[in-house]
Amino acid sequence: MSAEQGDGTVGKALDVLDMVAAVGKPVRFTDLLATADYPKATLYRLIQTLTHQGMLSYDPDRQTYALGVRLVRLAHAAWATSSLAPIARPYLDDLARETGETIHLAQMDNGQVLYVDKRNASRPVEMFSQAGKVGPAYCTGVGKAMLAYLPDDALERAIQRQSFHRFTGHTLDTPEKLKAELLAIRDRGHAFDREEHEPGIICCAVPILTRTDRVIGALSVTSTTARTSLAELESRAGRIKDTAARIAAEAESWRFPEQA
Repeated sequence: MSAEQGDGTVGKALDVLDMVAAVGKPVRFTDLLATADYPKATLYRLIQTLTHQGMLSYDPDRQTYALGVRLVRLAHAAWATSSLAPIARPYLDDLARETGETIHLAQMDNGQVLYVDKRNASRPVEMFSQAGKVGPAYCTGVGKAMLAYLPDDALERAIQRQSFHRFTGHTLDTPEKLKAELLAIRDRGHAFDREEHEPGIICCAVPILTRTDRVIGALSVTSTTARTSLAELESRAGRIKDTAARIAAEAESWRFPEQA
């Protein structure tokens, strides 16, 4: 992992934050050094600066670093001002009550899916997604719904960021397979997750588009193969699209970052 050329010290510092976050638990300096692209002195300097700024916290007893509480404040501000979540809340509530299924609201972040809100099913199902979690775009319904509506240059950049790891036997594991699927999504206006990321998990997803067809997010109704079928979920596509259109209309007065 390394900063984009020209991003300088700020880019490197953000890389370090990503490294700590990716571990998922407090981490020692030696463990970070083992995976970092930076020399020991550079990594140490970056970590010290981030710690002094409250972006990382240090536990002297365990000699470990973790994400700092300052990031919580920044994350909350970003959620309130840059995500669709505050706008979409009542619409997600309505859709969840009507369907009884899991509802996901997502936006694109550097070619990956950022889940910004979620409503659990009336009978909750254990699955990967959680609000604030980042997932792959190429094998999730919300991810493919957003990819399908990106401009060509942004789509190419996003595809380059996909791992194409084969999570299940249904995963689209090459750029060619994904691109063919994205064309089909554009034709019908909605996407599916056919157990591509997690066995037994299926969904119908639609993009959230502005009046100029700029994609600013995606919305999905998710269930399990034990509970329902893709055909049944697709029968709800019109209702999901209506909800997405209402969210988009509400968002018109807001300004969101470009999805890429």
